[in-house]
Amino acid sequence: MSVSASLPPSALSASFPVAPSSPASVAAPTQAELLDFVRRTAADAALIASLPLDPEGRTWVRLEGPGGSEAWLIGWPPGTGTGWHDHADSVGAFLTARGTLKEYSLAARLPTDGWRTLELTDGVDRSRTLSAGRGRSFGRHHVHEVLNESAGEHAVSVHAYYPPLPRIRRYSRTGQVLRLEQVERPEDWQ
Repeated sequence: MSVSASLPPSALSASFPVAPSSPASVAAPTQAELLDFVRRTAADAALIASLPLDPEGRTWVRLEGPGGSEAWLIGWPPGTGTGWHDHADSVGAFLTARGTLKEYSLAARLPTDGWRTLELTDGVDRSRTLSAGRGRSFGRHHVHEVLNESAGEHAVSVHAYYPPLPRIRRYSRTGQVLRLEQVERPEDWQ
């Protein structure tokens, strides 16, 4: 079971930027600005503690991100993950606020459209362990999966994307073969 909610901008401390009512009036946030936002947000212990945690499924709360970006606070029970996916044309950043997350990614730019199955070359796999306070930013079409590999500890993370996610492409992977399985649109997760 997953829980989804939105926190009003007033739930964030005054030091957090809140998206203006007219995103066209400000410059798009950079990857570095998104990483700075998730770092500062993850440091808000009261906000992190306010996330309801479910022992069986991920939980999330939507936050106001900088410059019209989409931001999320996500809870990860032990053994949960995202599966392989990308964020299409959005750049993003995420940071572990509590616990430890593992990210597996591909160091290769995949074609954006027109394929269902790809054979990956050797040497494209990357992994990193992101303990509390560690995070990363990424560019468009970044393919990865994020997991809480812990056997007994919840993890909590903060994510931000710009532009707001137009779609998420989900993949399955068997060995070196990556297969496009599904394309989700915002109405599928909001």
